[in-house]
Amino acid sequence: MAITELFGTQPAPERWLVIGTAALALVAIVPHAVWRLSRNAITIAHEGGHGLIALATGRRLDGIRLHSDTSGLTVSRGKPTGIGMILTAAAGYTAPPLLGLGGAWLLAAHHITLLLWLATGLLIAMLVMIRNAYGALTVILTGAAFLLVSWLTTSTVQAAFAYTAVWFLLLGGVRPAFELQAKRRHGGAPDSDADQLGRLTHVPPALWLFLFHAVSICSLIGGGRWLLGL
Repeated sequence: MAITELFGTQPAPERWLVIGTAALALVAIVPHAVWRLSRNAITIAHEGGHGLIALATGRRLDGIRLHSDTSGLTVSRGKPTGIGMILTAAAGYTAPPLLGLGGAWLLAAHHITLLLWLATGLLIAMLVMIRNAYGALTVILTGAAFLLVSWLTTSTVQAAFAYTAVWFLLLGGVRPAFELQAKRRHGGAPDSDADQLGRLTHVPPALWLFLFHAVSICSLIGGGRWLLGL
């Protein structure tokens, strides 16, 4: 693929395709039975966010594990307190909606091909740090989907795939914070990201949970406006 094609722009899709892909993303998020499978993609973004910020703040990333119950674990080494650890812990729940927001910005600028290849590159980079078979399989299948769509399909199919993926990150990024809130209300998830941040900062976990809600909802509003051309 030529550099000019990668960084060039592609025609904007019809409005019906943009709305249709939003509806398709909702179908993958709202029904609980479907969400149990599709949530794996959100977990990839969640753990990838932990890993990326760990590296960016100078921590040593030991590995990432993704589990079949859609949970995950990112292990890094470094100072157990301080801004690096705080940012790393805060990156999980905020990563999917912020990635969706970035993707919406690229699509609004008509960089469909660039978005597909950036996503493929990030998944390949993440695969290097995966430390279990289920996690590797999940990342390989997701990366293969992006790669095959990029290479083998028409521009319309590529646009539909890219818009569906970005809508999924924006819409799907909202649900995990509500799930965590429900678990904590019933005494579950005592070692969640919000609870770890509470111990690190002495700020109540509820306020960190509010931050997760704020980031996901604001990203959805902003990204949705970009995708819809508003």
